Amino acid sequence: MVDISAREREHAPPPQPSRWRSVRENLRHDVPASLVVFLVAVPLSLGIALASGAPIVAGLVAAIVGGIVAGVLGGSPLQVSGPAAGLTVIVAETIAEFGWAVTCAITVLAGALQILLGLSRIARAALAISPAIVHGMLAGIGVTIVLAQLHIVLGGRAQSSPIDNLLQLPRQILNNHGQATLIGLATIVILVGWGRLPAGVRKVPGPLAAIVVVTAVSVVAGLSVPRVDVPANVLDIRFVPEFPDGGWFDFGVAVVTIALVASVESLLSAVAVDKMHTGSRANLNRELVGQGAANMASGALGGLPVTGVIVRSSTNVQSGARSRASAILHGLWILLFVAVLAGLLRNIPLAALAGLLVHVGAKLVNLKHIKEVLRHGDLPIYLITLGGVVFIDLLTGVLIGIGAAALLMLRRLLWSGIHVERDGDGWRVVVEGALSALSIPRLSAMLHGIPQGARVTLELVVDYLDHAAFDTLSAWQHSQEQAGGTVIVDEVGHPWFERGKAGEPTVHKARARHIVPRWFAPWSEWQLAQEKAAPEIPAQRLPESSMRRGMREFERRTSHLVRPILSRLANVHEPQTLFITCGDARIVPNLFTSSGPGDLFTIRNIGNLVPEYSRAAEDSSIGASVEFAVDILKVREVVVCGHSSCGAMKALLNGAPQDATALRSWLRHAEPTLRRARNRPLVTIEGRLPESGADQLALHNVLQQLDRLREYPAIARAEARGELTLVGMYFDVGAARVHLYDAESDSFTSATDLAARR
Repeated sequence: MVDISAREREHAPPPQPSRWRSVRENLRHDVPASLVVFLVAVPLSLGIALASGAPIVAGLVAAIVGGIVAGVLGGSPLQVSGPAAGLTVIVAETIAEFGWAVTCAITVLAGALQILLGLSRIARAALAISPAIVHGMLAGIGVTIVLAQLHIVLGGRAQSSPIDNLLQLPRQILNNHGQATLIGLATIVILVGWGRLPAGVRKVPGPLAAIVVVTAVSVVAGLSVPRVDVPANVLDIRFVPEFPDGGWFDFGVAVVTIALVASVESLLSAVAVDKMHTGSRANLNRELVGQGAANMASGALGGLPVTGVIVRSSTNVQSGARSRASAILHGLWILLFVAVLAGLLRNIPLAALAGLLVHVGAKLVNLKHIKEVLRHGDLPIYLITLGGVVFIDLLTGVLIGIGAAALLMLRRLLWSGIHVERDGDGWRVVVEGALSALSIPRLSAMLHGIPQGARVTLELVVDYLDHAAFDTLSAWQHSQEQAGGTVIVDEVGHPWFERGKAGEPTVHKARARHIVPRWFAPWSEWQLAQEKAAPEIPAQRLPESSMRRGMREFERRTSHLVRPILSRLANVHEPQTLFITCGDARIVPNLFTSSGPGDLFTIRNIGNLVPEYSRAAEDSSIGASVEFAVDILKVREVVVCGHSSCGAMKALLNGAPQDATALRSWLRHAEPTLRRARNRPLVTIEGRLPESGADQLALHNVLQQLDRLREYPAIARAEARGELTLVGMYFDVGAARVHLYDAESDSFTSATDLAARR
């Protein structure tokens, strides 16, 4: 009998790692990380509640709910959520207008709106907001926080607006300062200097250390300063959000504002956290749903609005967190702390929290962000948004920033570079970018500076040409030619003005003929239009050759682009490939191998032939080139490339002209190819035999030349050492396809298919 259970065990899949073992492994990292984040979160949550004008305990409620609810439901596993400095200004304004109970109702509805946005799967749309606007908004919030909290640090009271705080600050500085000022300044000093202490000391979070130290000093010294007011029983939550009696429009605006700002801040934080680790990426739509659920819970329990917080999240990642368990545990630690040790919070001086907020606000004006937006040319957007947030209000400031960004983007999209220069005995007008009606005044001024009846080359390198600009150019062209001048239109790219004299623009790119880049297109392709428009050449002058015009084109458009590469290669010659191919003008190796200067060491001759080594002395250039490439340059591969419609193969089949003595002599090196084609099996391309006999012969010729190369001692030695690979290649000119010889199938295969199989 056969043991069924044994058979099942035999064919059962290999045992998988226990899920619980994975959970235990993650907890080994998540628990310590959660404790560090907890220590960072507690003082920051208290400070943000103070800056918002909300009950102090509201910050702790938001931290608990953000950690647990957003941690469980959110889509960014390592992001930590809670009350954020980025919302303090909005929340403070909302509380001042509606009161705390209505603000909590606004938070609940903002959370519901976030859930709808997440379910609508439009989370990534928030990423379309310019980083300059986001950084400017955060900087404006930071300036607002600093201006308000400096008054508390200096022993006074914050005013109702940032402008009032700024105007009253000099008088506040000159006033007498009491013990609270010492507490606030000491907190700032500790926070600023904490980063310069030894690494072992810095394992304790700076905000926690500053609050603990100044609180202990104030208690021991018996300082009489205002302290945190915490209810006797923090967990005794008897709170119901309320709707306003009127002002529903403003109420709705507040809901949308908090929802949008919290969403953008959370999503940008999630994207930033993704860049800090190599684990699973954030699901931004799910993250919005999680943030919305957290805000609904926080508002219902009397907490501040919740967002993803980059400070806590980065601390979480840097502390070694592996999963969402760290964020959840950090919320549980705060809950445990509030339940057991809430009485300790009553010892914290308000000036210490104000000092902490001054430091937090100052860090929101991030010099790294300023340098980044400056590099991208977006500093004006940053400054406009910052100024709008500080001097008007947050929502208006952000909207002004978005408007400024749109105008700047429009300017960049419609930018046109226009300049006029002498070109021999004529003129050249160069227009680059997008030529629109906005550029017509400058364009007209420059065009009318050119003498009537002159020979002018109009060089258009434009991405877009609108109706007004088209009419301006067309009218000017007619005017010049009526005065006896000539206008040669030289368009690089889409032919917007190809039929300019006829008044027929080519608006849709689909209707235009396909434009081949000039660095590849034959001279006839891009010089034809110029030749048609050029004036007649006097009999005593010879027309300029296509090559010379091509050289001028290189100097004008390409030289400056390749100069950095060629300057690095000026004293370095380390090609990877020896490329032997035909001298046919249609074969451009750098094109179909996507290579550039310094990559290919190329040998070209009629029929990509390699003489027998015993007869190499008859043409020592081939042997010398092979030895130089293999022994001196140390190339790693040698390619023999044949091609379709090869003239050498046709001459080999049909005979070369009798008077072509040198050609007939050279083609003797290809006679073994003829014998190979007669005696060996047919060679195919992807299982198909080429229709042309010359093309069939070209395939055999590639393989024959590979055999010839192996006769050369330099090739044989390098191949034996495993330092060199020989490759057979065939280029189908008409189809623009590259095929490589596959020894296993004894046929030529598409380069893409062969790479996929390997």
